[in-house]
Amino acid sequence: MNLRRFSILCILFTILVTVQATKTFAQQTLIDVNIDDSDLMIGQQTLLHVTVTTDKDKQVLIPLPGNMLMEGVEVLNIFPPDTADIKNNRMTIRYDLLITSFDSSLYLLPPFAVIDQRDTLFSNQVALKVSSPDVDLEHPEEFYDIKNVWRPPFVLADYYALIYGVLFALFLICVVGYFIQRIRNKPKKAEVVEEGPKLPPHEQAMKELREIRERKLWQQGHNKEYYTEVTDTLRRYLTARYGEPAMEKTSSEILEILRNVEPGNKETNNLLKQILHLSDFVKFAKLHPLPDENEITMFNANLFVDKTKQVELNAPIFPEESPQITQRNS
Repeated sequence: MNLRRFSILCILFTILVTVQATKTFAQQTLIDVNIDDSDLMIGQQTLLHVTVTTDKDKQVLIPLPGNMLMEGVEVLNIFPPDTADIKNNRMTIRYDLLITSFDSSLYLLPPFAVIDQRDTLFSNQVALKVSSPDVDLEHPEEFYDIKNVWRPPFVLADYYALIYGVLFALFLICVVGYFIQRIRNKPKKAEVVEEGPKLPPHEQAMKELREIRERKLWQQGHNKEYYTEVTDTLRRYLTARYGEPAMEKTSSEILEILRNVEPGNKETNNLLKQILHLSDFVKFAKLHPLPDENEITMFNANLFVDKTKQVELNAPIFPEESPQITQRNS
């Protein structure tokens, strides 16, 4: 009975020791080293990976080499560490080292060390073979000249920026040329030069209408400019004659103003109505009036100013021009 109890106690003790040893081993810090390519030509580069596995709350120190890993093997760059969490409150710390060699040999790279709070652990060692290019030892005097630069294949996408730039430049040239041509073809308005005392409204209007006729706008195909200047002259005349702001008014509003200031005078109303309505069709509907309609518009504009002027009543209807217009419409 005592022997049996003693055996059971031994078995339990063995199990506890085994579990404790396994737990202690599982929580140890581990370090592992591997290499991407262990067979290089002189001057080629490869990555050396150093991976440390430890507890999250444990402070570890990983000494890293400087410019030389060992004699004949250089360290070109050490990338920032990459940390990752794993199960059981553990984590991994990985360092990548870019190495190269310019001496052909078979190297056994030195182990890396990691220092935790209790001990210093060393990694496994990896081998690196560095080979020289093949050389024809039987004909060492033969050398090959440098090859010419190969021209890359034609790819249209490489020239998109140049093509779009040329098209955009041509577009800008066309736009600038268009506006320059418009400015050159636009008829210049007669400059109003104030000479002497200011003329009465009807005399100023007659003078401007005479200048418009002398410029022969509609004869040159500038119908819109012709009717715009005629109606603008009449608007200025109405503003100066009756004190009503007519420059920003519509045609119907101007006719309403005339009915208020000249009640019962249908003749002047019809004259102005013909001018304004035909002008609206030309400016907004792009109507091309007949030559007789253009002449009648000028005739009616002069007649309207003469009928509504505030001067002596015995003055001729059209100074200097009435005989010609009367003869044309007789």
